[in-house]
Amino acid sequence: MKYKWIPNFLTSTRILLVPVFLYFLFSDFSHGKLLALIVFIAASITDAYDGIIARKYNIESQFGVYFDPLADKLLVLSAFYGFMLLPVLTTTVKLWMIILISFRDILVTLLRTLMQYKGVTMITSKASKLKTFLQIVTICFILVFLILISYKIDIPELLLKDSLFYLMVITTIITFYTGVHYVYYNYKTLENLFLNK
Repeated sequence: MKYKWIPNFLTSTRILLVPVFLYFLFSDFSHGKLLALIVFIAASITDAYDGIIARKYNIESQFGVYFDPLADKLLVLSAFYGFMLLPVLTTTVKLWMIILISFRDILVTLLRTLMQYKGVTMITSKASKLKTFLQIVTICFILVFLILISYKIDIPELLLKDSLFYLMVITTIITFYTGVHYVYYNYKTLENLFLNK
């Protein structure tokens, strides 16, 4: 099928855009943060379209099964870890948030990989889609905040930092909840696969 290569190409592109995003995020030149936002949005769009194309043309490959969710998590976690290292965001993005988000993503990725290895598909939910949407929105808002600062635009910085902090708290809680949700709804399958041998 002539479209078969497109989803894997988009997934690979998303992975390759991660270091580009980080380069612009930590760059000192005036348009760096703006370019970081553009790269992040472009990478997020590839996430939406590789799934749409794969479903539309019923395309599934081993590469896509393993690397598509991995690419998503790599992009999101690189953004959150990057934010945590920026001095201007020390009161906004906390270590405990990153630990919870990372723990959830590593756990879910590990369980999904093990289940796929056993030939079983993990049950997903709408809560997971909400989590992804919220993470992308949060990252974009933080990038906009960094852009405003980089251009020295007069903004109520303290108010914005507080708002972004609470947005991060909500994102962290929902992200962690979806991890619990995954384990809960896949518990019977996991029990049958790994406990009842």
